Amino acid sequence: MLNRGLYVITDTGLGDRLLPAVEQALRGGAVVVQYRDKSDDRERRLGEARALATLCRFYHVPLLINDDVDLAVAIKADGVHLGRGDGSLRTARQRLGANAILGATCHDSLIFATEAAALGADYLAFGAMFPSPTKPLARRADPALLTDARVRFGLPVVAIGGITVDNAPELITAGSYNLAVITDIFRLPTDAIRARAEAYGHLF
Repeated sequence: MLNRGLYVITDTGLGDRLLPAVEQALRGGAVVVQYRDKSDDRERRLGEARALATLCRFYHVPLLINDDVDLAVAIKADGVHLGRGDGSLRTARQRLGANAILGATCHDSLIFATEAAALGADYLAFGAMFPSPTKPLARRADPALLTDARVRFGLPVVAIGGITVDNAPELITAGSYNLAVITDIFRLPTDAIRARAEAYGHLF
């Protein structure tokens, strides 16, 4: 199960900064890392994911893989995050085991959340909560969904999309267990990431 706090998602554009940037986020208190890379470079993705797995184990923080159960199995990741149409939660559970962490994208829909919870998701992710530079066309989700989902399903709810230190408190108040952040962490200079991660931690 996830700890409460900052949930960082890697930016495909990090390149050679990937490991040092993630390490700074971990030093700043990030409680979970998701490796997200939509490219077709399988060899590079495998190498990066393996390196991240080693790093995350050192810091005792779970590493999840975005939308790729095969890669999660190959590197013995702690779990996966699956988007709508990006694979079966049931199959992921069968392949990764009972202790794997399974997350599901629910966008702005309690119907999607109901389906994911029934299929064994360990947490439910809603967003975009605010305009997102990563997914500018993503549907917007009302923060009230976080409150409703937390009460209805009894599972951790994760907010994602356009989150900053300034707008994050509203989401925590609404019931967000984790704040999933890409841009406001990884678009910073590497030496500024730890302090920003710490700032998110203080919000909790």
